Amino acid sequence: MTTLLVAEHDNEILKDGTHKAMSAAKALGAPVHVLVAGKGCASVADTAAKLDGAEKVLVAEDDVFEQQLAEPMAALIVSLAGSYDAVVSPAGTTGKNLMPRVAALLDVMQISGVTAVEGPDTFERPIYAGNALQTVKSHDPKKVITIQTAAFSSAEEGGAAAPVEAVQSPGDNVLSEFVGEELSVSDRPELTSAKIVVSGGRGMQSGENFKTYIEPLADQLGAAVGASRAAVDAGYMPNDYQVGQTGKVVAPDLYIAIGISGAIQHLAGMKDSKVIVAINKDEEAPIFQVADYGLAADLFEALPELRSELEKAGI
Repeated sequence: MTTLLVAEHDNEILKDGTHKAMSAAKALGAPVHVLVAGKGCASVADTAAKLDGAEKVLVAEDDVFEQQLAEPMAALIVSLAGSYDAVVSPAGTTGKNLMPRVAALLDVMQISGVTAVEGPDTFERPIYAGNALQTVKSHDPKKVITIQTAAFSSAEEGGAAAPVEAVQSPGDNVLSEFVGEELSVSDRPELTSAKIVVSGGRGMQSGENFKTYIEPLADQLGAAVGASRAAVDAGYMPNDYQVGQTGKVVAPDLYIAIGISGAIQHLAGMKDSKVIVAINKDEEAPIFQVADYGLAADLFEALPELRSELEKAGI
């Protein structure tokens, strides 16, 4: 059994989710080949070759792979799939867009959001917004798997670099076309890989309050900024800040939930955090049931006091 791991990257940097997905791929108990598809992505391939567990790196350089659109990427993976028993990807934006198409073209069922690998055909995954864990066994000849990266540790860099081999594109794919993108630029850590996350909810009342209260605290702690779906839907923060079942799943060392009630969908995205701190004026808020430390207080009074105490502590 050989596994193909689809690397998540931006043509310059190998994303942390790939390191964590490598840990899951290794748990399948088979050699792992890493697929790096993009344009001008030689540095990504070099990094992937050093991952512990990588037996080989396949590089597909072509203009059609620059944005990793689902249609050309799926065609490439399917053209390579004959040599593999499993295709694995992080359950990030790219993986969620790409892997269902791969599964459909291979006529197999996708196994989504895997949190534990119990064998080459047996997996654990959350259901009911993370309230229950389901163990599934797949009898498909090829497994198509997305990995909930928050549940796995990052693979370290190994010793000698794995060999890098070029693969050809299966041909032009004109089913979709990249038009443009608007990216938010921030000096803060990436949300899914940050060790500290400060999130705000509907209780923040406005986007301006995020800038006034949440962002300075995050900068003080060297943290990423997150938001609940309610805050995103209200227009306080952009979609890419959303933490939860329909947003990003995080598991930082410290998660600070401010003005977040703790809806089940939000808890599904952050309940694996090592330490959870909640600030909410509603003593009955569900977030306090999962919090390690809770403060029932007005956030607009508590946050300035918290920042002041951190400054006194030299933070």
